[in-house]
Amino acid sequence: MTVNTPEEALLDILKGQSLAVLATEKEGRPYTNLIAFAATEDLKNILFVTPRFTRKYSNIQGSSYASIMVDNRSNTVSDFKDATVVNAMGIVKEVDKIPVFSDLYLSKQPHLEKFLKAPTSALMMMEVEKYIIATSFQNVVEMELK
Repeated sequence: MTVNTPEEALLDILKGQSLAVLATEKEGRPYTNLIAFAATEDLKNILFVTPRFTRKYSNIQGSSYASIMVDNRSNTVSDFKDATVVNAMGIVKEVDKIPVFSDLYLSKQPHLEKFLKAPTSALMMMEVEKYIIATSFQNVVEMELK
């Protein structure tokens, strides 16, 4: 599929990829994790699950501002021309595992149902403030969400 606009690139990445990198920080020290995610239809929120005893959960409790990076790399030289990288920035908080959120997450990550439903797991939601979309290695567009 040929992607023509930043909006199409954003939608393609968020719908087509299952994994992302979450970046948090504590006391000025960055920390990254691989997460399984799902985005809401309006692209204003990104959901993921984490056990409450993890460093990422602790970091978010201390500073709720985070970044999520999603890309479609193939780990080949063609990535310099063809890869798209999306960086979502916003505030992350724990949300109730109500059906509207749980069902959305499980529609994309059905294999993680047991993980989501575990009493030690937290359903987290990023309220996206801004997307930064990079295509063709150097074409960068920022999209503010209001």
